[in-house]
Amino acid sequence: MSKVAILPTQPQTVIEDYAKLLDLIDYQSFFKRELKTIIKLNLSWTKFYPACSTPPWQLEGVLKKLVEDGVTKDTIIPVENQTVVTHPYIGSELNKWSKIFKKFQIQYRPLTNEKWIKYNPKSDVPWMRELFKDNIIIPEIYQNSNIIHLPTMKTHGHTTTTGALKNAFGGLIPKYRHHSHRIIHEILVDLLAIQKEIHPGILAVMDGTVGGDGAGPRIMTPVPLNLLLASEDQVAIDAVSAKIMGFDPFQIDFIRMAHDQGLGMGDVDQIEIIGLDHDEFQQMNFNFKTKRSLVVRWDQRIRNTTHRYRPLKPFHWLMFHTPFFRLFIAASGIYHDWFWYRIIGKRRIKKFQETDWGKLFDSYEYGEKEKYPKIKDWNPY
Repeated sequence: MSKVAILPTQPQTVIEDYAKLLDLIDYQSFFKRELKTIIKLNLSWTKFYPACSTPPWQLEGVLKKLVEDGVTKDTIIPVENQTVVTHPYIGSELNKWSKIFKKFQIQYRPLTNEKWIKYNPKSDVPWMRELFKDNIIIPEIYQNSNIIHLPTMKTHGHTTTTGALKNAFGGLIPKYRHHSHRIIHEILVDLLAIQKEIHPGILAVMDGTVGGDGAGPRIMTPVPLNLLLASEDQVAIDAVSAKIMGFDPFQIDFIRMAHDQGLGMGDVDQIEIIGLDHDEFQQMNFNFKTKRSLVVRWDQRIRNTTHRYRPLKPFHWLMFHTPFFRLFIAASGIYHDWFWYRIIGKRRIKKFQETDWGKLFDSYEYGEKEKYPKIKDWNPY
C-alpha cells in the first residue's frame, strides 16, 4: 500500500519536523546510500514570492537530515533548471538557497550547464515521442541516482495543482519545455515512467507550510497551511495534496492517468496516511480554486488554436518555434515582474512578512553577491 506522511508543523520547529517527517516515511529503506542523490528544487519564479518556490527551511531541513544521517556531502547534488522566464542562479540568491548550500558545503549545479544525453525509454512514452521524436534527452547526472523532489503545495493554471510530478517536469526537459504545455498532463505521466527507469530511489518531500491559492504557479494568494508531506509514491503525494487543497484528485488528468497506468496510487481511500489521524485528514479541505493568469490563459488559447487547425499550423511554428516567441517571453516578464509583482505582489509579501512564516523567511540571510557562471543558452529541439 502506498504511504504518505503528513506532519503538522510551525515555524519554531519546522527544521526538526522535516527530520521527523523523513523518519516517518522511512526514506532510507528505499534509497541506495552508495549512489548520488539529486535534490530537485522548485523555482517557479526567479523572484521570491510565498509558496511559489522551495522555501529555505525546506532545503535546510532536508539537507540537515541527510548529512546527520551520514549521507556523504559530495554525493548530494542540488539542481534546478532554467525556463524561458527563470534564472537558476539569481533565483537561488533571491529565494535564499545560496547561503544554505555554503553552510552544508554542497555544490549547487543548475541543469542548464550540465551535460544532457540521449535516452531511449524502455517504457511506452507515446506523448514524449510525439513531441520530441527520437530526441528524448536527460541530464547525465540523473542516471542511476536517487532523487528527492522539493515541491510546494500550490495550484497551477496549466495542471490545476502542481507537486511531485510537475517538479520532475522541470528537471527532465531543458529550458524550452513550454512546447509541452499543449499536452502537459500526458507528458507528466510519460516522465514518471522515465523516472522509474533511471532513479533507483525516488522521494517527494512537499512543503505545505504556506500554500498557494489561485493563479499558480506564481501570482497566488499565500495561505498558511502548516503542513509537511512526504512519500515514495509521487502519484499518491500529489493526490493527497490535491485532496487537502480541496480538489478531487481523479478530476486532475495527470493523477488519474498515472493511476490508471499503474504508476502510482491516485485513490486517497487506498493510501495509508501516517503521522496524522486518517479522519482528520479526510476532513481537511482548504477550498483552493485554480485560476489562470492572463499570460497562461492566452498561452493556452493561442497555442491550442494554432495547433488544432491545419491552416493555422504555420502560425503555430512561427509563434512558438522561432525568435518571434521572445515577444511572448517579454510580455510575460512585463506583466509578472514589472506590473503584477510591483503593484500587487509586494503588498501581499508585506502582509506575509507579518506572519510567523514571513518572519522565519526574513531570518534567513541572502548569499554574498558572487559572479556566477554564464548560463548556457541552447535549444536541442
